[in-house]
Amino acid sequence: MAQGAQAWREEKTDVLDTDLIVVKGGTGRPLVVLHDELGHPGWLNWHRALAKKHTLLIPLHPGFGRTERAEWIMNIRDMAGFYAVYLKEQGLAPADLIGFSLGGWIAAEMAANNPQQFRKLVLVAPVGIRPPDGNIMDVFQMMAPQQLLASVLNPAATPEFSQLFGGGPAEAFELWEDARAQTARLAWQPYMFNPGLPKLLRVAAGLPTLIIWGKQDAVSPVSAGDAYREAIAGARLVTFDRCGHRPEIEKPADFIREVDAFLG
Repeated sequence: MAQGAQAWREEKTDVLDTDLIVVKGGTGRPLVVLHDELGHPGWLNWHRALAKKHTLLIPLHPGFGRTERAEWIMNIRDMAGFYAVYLKEQGLAPADLIGFSLGGWIAAEMAANNPQQFRKLVLVAPVGIRPPDGNIMDVFQMMAPQQLLASVLNPAATPEFSQLFGGGPAEAFELWEDARAQTARLAWQPYMFNPGLPKLLRVAAGLPTLIIWGKQDAVSPVSAGDAYREAIAGARLVTFDRCGHRPEIEKPADFIREVDAFLG
């Protein structure tokens, strides 16, 4: 984890016999953050900005690095059920939640199962729905560092890119491989989407939902954002130009403004 170590701490909580590690920081109404398929990237500027008004709770998914794997979690729907129990047992529901990429898919599966567990939902370039135009990038055709590079449009023009995952020390490579192995285990077939999710999300109609996408996302095409917006009636889709799969660091001011205004 890169900077601002004084701003957060780690806690462990038992969820279904799994010691879930949760990064916690900030003050105010709880905001649960579900990280992407490479793991928690570290405490970044957007975390610090949102932590001024919210207590951020960032669980490290089971099987993603330092949280032990739960053998019974076999797919993303199981992971969604795991987090539903977490929200209930921690007294967080109805929760504000923001999910990134794979974490957004987990959040969407949660909403498809029980939208009442949310107050407001933010989905940032979630996988989980097959893009009507284009394909989800096959990240297993490359090594983890190349996957990270592909996740932004222009690494050289992204100030915090070099800070992700602590700047890429040896430990980060090990955690990335743990995360990639677990992602493959949970989402290999069909690859990174659930064919039934667009229909199942009809139950979430009216759930206050903000969807954020980069127009030049090479990991999950922006057409999937339109599909998510259509699946969750009343959802709002915001797209950022000259932005890839990580709008929170590629367009941080716009990202923080939109999320802050939405959460209220």
